[in-house]
Amino acid sequence: MSTSEKMQLDVWKGDWGLASIDTECLQVLAYARFNGIPLQVKATNNPFKTPNGRLPVLRTKHTSLDKVSEIIQYLKKTNFDSSSANNSKEYAEFIAYDTMLKDKLYPAMQFIWWLDQTNLNELVRPWYCKAVPFPLNYYYPSKFENQAKAVIETLYPTEDNMTVIENKVYSEAQKCLTSLSTRLGDSKYFLGQSHTMLDAVVYSYLAPLLKTPLVNPPLQNHLKACTNLVTFVTHISQKYFRDEYQQYEKVKSENNVKRMRKDSYTEFPNKRRDQVLAGIFAAAAMIGYALLTGKLEVPIKDNKMINQAEEYILEDEVDE
Repeated sequence: MSTSEKMQLDVWKGDWGLASIDTECLQVLAYARFNGIPLQVKATNNPFKTPNGRLPVLRTKHTSLDKVSEIIQYLKKTNFDSSSANNSKEYAEFIAYDTMLKDKLYPAMQFIWWLDQTNLNELVRPWYCKAVPFPLNYYYPSKFENQAKAVIETLYPTEDNMTVIENKVYSEAQKCLTSLSTRLGDSKYFLGQSHTMLDAVVYSYLAPLLKTPLVNPPLQNHLKACTNLVTFVTHISQKYFRDEYQQYEKVKSENNVKRMRKDSYTEFPNKRRDQVLAGIFAAAAMIGYALLTGKLEVPIKDNKMINQAEEYILEDEVDE
């Protein structure tokens, strides 16, 4: 099969320095970048135009695939694969960690995005309503929310207390993150000195969890505490998604400068006003204190009034 075959990958668009905000799309993109596979990436944000209503979709002259496992296998056959596990032991470890991520971290991410009402109403739903074409922007957020509910109900079919479910889901996810952190240690990659498919899978989960500006971020905070995992995400972002990473950092830096200037501009008039009022108050207090203690005398310049007062006193003494 020719490596020059034109291949288009339809994905959810990126944001916050991510090439895509979707885990499965990001997994395929990471695998392709690791192996230098040329893909024409199209951010469609419209699953309605896909064969089975989901993204990503790999389109070629001869086929159209929308399952991640099928896409990866197709890319492996089409191109030289340098990221597969090198032996049966590494492959077994890949399967074990891939399963752990699906069982422990995926449910938590579904909960964070679609069931946490704060994140859903203030971040996630507005993002999809803006990204997805009208009128589908009203349909898909509700669809994804229902899918997330189905995932959680499958895991906890007899539990009705959402707080209890949330605690259990986050607890399992935290254990998963801690296990990943322990496995990675001081290494750059999980299975040796170079990237493998496991690194693409782990990155596809951790990068959205780390980079999304969540309003309610308890699990995100746990990830940030695993500093080697943060370094892992940053390293892959800088090396394999350089354009997206640098563009976002540039925009973020420019926005911070604008915000600082705006804050400085709005604070200055108030600060100046407060300084003036404080000065007036201090001066008034000092003068009042001086008058009360007799340290400040008010001169009387009207001699006529003084003379009249003295005459009144003398007359009073004579009458006595």
